[in-house]
Amino acid sequence: MQAIILAAGMGKRLKDLTKNNTKCMVEVNGVTLIDRLLRQLDAYNLKRIVIVVGYEGKKLIDYVNGRGVKTPIIFVDNPVYYKTNNIYSLFLAKNYLCEEDTLLFESDLIVEDSVIKTLVDDPRETLALVDKYESWMDGTCVKLSETDDIVEFIPGKKFKFEEIKSYYKTVNIYKFSKHFSKTHYVPFLEAYSNAMGNNEYYEQVLKIITMLDDPEIKAKRLNGELWYEIDDIQDLDIASSIFLPDDGDKVKSIQSRFGGYWRYPKLIDFCYLVNPYFPPAKLLDEIKANFETLATQYPSGMRVNSLLAAKNFGVKQENIAVGNGAAELIKSLMSVTDGDIGIIRPTFEEYPNRYDEGKQVVFIPKNENFSYSAEDLIKFFDGKNIKSLVLINPDNPTGNFIRTDGLRKIASWAESKKIRLILDESFSDFAAGENNSLITAEFIENYPTVCIVKSISKCYGVPGLRLGIVASGDNELISFIKQDVGIWNINSFAEFYMQIAEKYQKDYVNGLKQFKTERTRFKRKLDAIKKLRVIDSQANYFMVEVLSTSSGELVEKLLTNCNIFIKDLTGKIKDPYNKQYIRIAVRDRKDNDLLINALKEILGE
Repeated sequence: MQAIILAAGMGKRLKDLTKNNTKCMVEVNGVTLIDRLLRQLDAYNLKRIVIVVGYEGKKLIDYVNGRGVKTPIIFVDNPVYYKTNNIYSLFLAKNYLCEEDTLLFESDLIVEDSVIKTLVDDPRETLALVDKYESWMDGTCVKLSETDDIVEFIPGKKFKFEEIKSYYKTVNIYKFSKHFSKTHYVPFLEAYSNAMGNNEYYEQVLKIITMLDDPEIKAKRLNGELWYEIDDIQDLDIASSIFLPDDGDKVKSIQSRFGGYWRYPKLIDFCYLVNPYFPPAKLLDEIKANFETLATQYPSGMRVNSLLAAKNFGVKQENIAVGNGAAELIKSLMSVTDGDIGIIRPTFEEYPNRYDEGKQVVFIPKNENFSYSAEDLIKFFDGKNIKSLVLINPDNPTGNFIRTDGLRKIASWAESKKIRLILDESFSDFAAGENNSLITAEFIENYPTVCIVKSISKCYGVPGLRLGIVASGDNELISFIKQDVGIWNINSFAEFYMQIAEKYQKDYVNGLKQFKTERTRFKRKLDAIKKLRVIDSQANYFMVEVLSTSSGELVEKLLTNCNIFIKDLTGKIKDPYNKQYIRIAVRDRKDNDLLINALKEILGE
């Protein structure tokens, strides 16, 4: 067996990184793509490696010759790389195709070792490596039969997003038998090049071959093995985090992105907190049906959007403001806060991170569950000279929840002390019972110094829309926030969501019922794992004490071995006993069971 690597292209989309180097000499974590691939291929005792060079060819040849590769290497030059495509590069190596069974690679790929192994070990002689289509992928897609026949090639111009569930992406790695190359691929390659020219792609030849009665080539489906195609600097950035050799560094790198995890192959995100049972498909279909209008039209300004929010939450327009996520509103709110401020820890750090640490009066519950009541807070802060108190309810990450009667006690106490109560109820809809929200006209009128923040992203499951609200009877404060944020601070998709959300209120209520049922079941499953201690929660997450290993090690193993991403809390929680904690989001039943099984496998239960 031999390998052929197509490395003649210029890689223009990588800009300065390929200004003086060919694409395969771009480094991922300090190792060039060609270095990594040659090392991987060297382990298979191949007869030879054929590399088709073009752009910066001499530089690549000199580099490869200095790498100490054991396998014999032959270079084929494509002198017209700048006006041809990869079909011509493969055409130049066609004689080699007919001499040996061949592994064919494009040079802009990075793959883990198991990707090559699964192809080599498959007893079928001629295979196209494919993976289930995901949104981060770009390029040629195919449809497959149950027996792995390639029934259709889907070029970009015929790509239909409504059919993506049936698509597989070609990984651009192939195994060709010598017989297939002689009888099928090379004859069609020659005919196609003569007829269509050399500014084409070699996959076009495969497309024609799959129409034959006996095409010989089958698809080989990947099953979670990691690979990435590097076309631009964003691809390079993501690939660098996926293929970090140190598991701890990999976790830190992915955490530092704060989202965008659809670009990570098959990653299951148990870190970020959304509603798994809302929005319904019909709501999303309504947004899709209006996509063109929403993408090409300006959104309304703050006045109109605050009117929409007021309608949805049953308050006056002057008592509510809309934010580009709750984070924008928190930033504005904390900028106008002064004096000492009461903070409960552990908590959602966005509030204290926006305020002078020296002016924070911190309450830490002295029990293993970090639980507290309204009375606990009043007793602790009553003698403190604070001007504001931040209360996340349910709290994040503990899930501690104070019911409405307790909140009214705190609000009354705060009013009597002239303390602004900043109540974040982003997770209150997930709590047991109904009508846990205090965003009502009556409450706002009776407690004008209370300021309520709510993340629409989290409770309604639309984090990509970046929506949040703040409501208060303090009209001067709300007016300041409206002036402080941009007039077009939310986009048309977020505005349209607020416009139609009321129609789907029954779906939301039903979704919350489904969620609460699943949370109960999920906790029961977690409780059965003896090496974990699960803290009861009224939110859409659980804070969990890890009893048998370090939380960091568990997070690393879940990410590296299972592609599951959870949050490590150790180091973020000031615990005098140095206990280990993680936070796990509640997702739907299927994903939750995947996590349960992964935890059992790692923890030995």
